[in-house]
Amino acid sequence: MTKKELFICIYRAFFSLFLASFACAAEKPNMVIFLADDHGLAESSVYGNSDIRTPMMASLAKQGRVFDRAFVASPACGPSRSALLSGLMPARNGAEENHQPPRAKTQIMVRRMQDAGYEVAAFGKVGHLNYGKMSGFDIEKQGRREAIGKDVKHYLDNRSSKKPLLLIVGDHRPHVPWIKEMAYDPNKLTLPTWFIDTPQTREHWARYLTDISGMDAQMANVDAMAKSYFKNDDFLFIYTADHGGQWPFAKWNLYDKGINVPFIARWPGHIDRGTRTGAMVSWIDIFPTLLDLVGGHVPKDIDGQSFLSALLGQTDNRRDVIYTTTTADGTRNIYPARSVRTARFKYVRNIHAGAYHSNHSDILRLDGAGGYWDSWDQAAKSDAKAKAIIDKYYQRPEIEFFDLDIDPDEQINLAGNPDYKQQIIKMSKMLDTWMIEQGDSVRMQRDPMPLSGPTPHALNAQQSIKKIH
Repeated sequence: MTKKELFICIYRAFFSLFLASFACAAEKPNMVIFLADDHGLAESSVYGNSDIRTPMMASLAKQGRVFDRAFVASPACGPSRSALLSGLMPARNGAEENHQPPRAKTQIMVRRMQDAGYEVAAFGKVGHLNYGKMSGFDIEKQGRREAIGKDVKHYLDNRSSKKPLLLIVGDHRPHVPWIKEMAYDPNKLTLPTWFIDTPQTREHWARYLTDISGMDAQMANVDAMAKSYFKNDDFLFIYTADHGGQWPFAKWNLYDKGINVPFIARWPGHIDRGTRTGAMVSWIDIFPTLLDLVGGHVPKDIDGQSFLSALLGQTDNRRDVIYTTTTADGTRNIYPARSVRTARFKYVRNIHAGAYHSNHSDILRLDGAGGYWDSWDQAAKSDAKAKAIIDKYYQRPEIEFFDLDIDPDEQINLAGNPDYKQQIIKMSKMLDTWMIEQGDSVRMQRDPMPLSGPTPHALNAQQSIKKIH
């Protein structure tokens, strides 16, 4: 073989290897997104709760990247999920209140991923109620939470498509009603400091944590099925939740207990193992991040922005500001609020401060949901601290302002503190400007319940008696 022939052989071999490596790099990754329903960030071993057992989350954290500052657009199921599937905040996608459908034309995430070559399958609770049908999933099956694993297995066992797969699985847990059986001893649990410590509260808390552990086990099952189907673990796996749990000051509230959610991502060879980031990201950013990852065209007119660089560990910075909104939930929770949060400060505007803050839990007081509320009322009759917690729950000032560096649990309202006056003014203007840009005029379908009248629970009881008679 001449030198020229040898050179040609080496060149061809090198070029073939280059093409092969390029083709491999150009392959679009399979993805699995697992969504919980009503799981607060703090109720996980990954985020510092030593009481609860969440081994799958712990495994993901060990093998991937944990986001400490991931937020939802709104702390209610419908608005949160509609924001995820659109990349738009509630005022722009139409789902401002819970159980209010978004505008169908805004739900574009699935179709854009399909345009990028993906098959998109959804099992369990992904879109809220039947709104997910607007999104155009290739496969969608809601079903009972007990059947999710079987449904996913049947789908994977019979799947014939050769397209890359985006599999989204939504467990209904730990949404109420919580399971009756308890995997935890109520008397050995540490309650949040803003709870009223009663036996009924402890029992409900134990049931809530039990559902979280059940959801964690379901996630491990789905992960194992995906590894078996893909024949390796070379796929992106993301775990997150739509908002905090249905507890006072969490779900339906703009405190971090309602809007700061778990977000853990694993992708061997692409995301470094055992890493954490304080990068602030929002659920509206998930859609453009996935599209950015696979080379799709990210729409310019959505509110979300890609955080791919933070996901891959190339930066610990993303958003400087997080906006969140809540408006109402049928007749049970009519209390609109808006907030703006930076890394250090939180500004909350309660738009109808002269009305009761209330929701399903304290109004209906159902077993496995808000059944502990009667014990709170009883405790408040003789315990000033308990009474203060209930008063704080029902009645909110117009403005709440928190310095999160010194008060991460948002217990000290600094709205009247002169040392923060300029920062409060600045963030108030930021919120005003953003609401104008969003076209957010706080559209409401019902009037709030004034503090001058009976509590929503008492009013509901009166109306129930009238119906009986």
